[in-house]
Parts: sequence; C-alpha cells; structure tokens
Amino acid sequence: MLYWSLIFLVVAIVAGVLGFGGIASAASGIAKVLFVIFLVLFVISLVAGRGFAA
Repeated sequence: MLYWSLIFLVVAIVAGVLGFGGIASAASGIAKVLFVIFLVLFVISLVAGRGFAA
C-alpha cells in the first residue's frame, strides 16, 4: 500500500513539473488517500499485535 502511495506521489510530481495540473492533483489526491489507509492499517496491526502478546 505504501508502495502505491509513493508511485502516485512520483506521478503527481512529474505531472506537476510538466504542467499537467489536473493529472497532478488527481494523483496527489490518490496518494494521500492511500497513505492514510496505510497508516490506519498499520496502527490497527500494531494494536492487534499488542493485544495478543499479553
């Protein structure tokens, strides 16, 4: 999930540099959403792992 977030971030940066504003904003939006999903799943896995260790 983090891999895809970084891919969309790179696409957004390249599109922004080349002047494709619509594509850049769409790719950065997707990257933000994927990063938030990654963080939520990471925190859930940390909490679940903590609960089973006790």
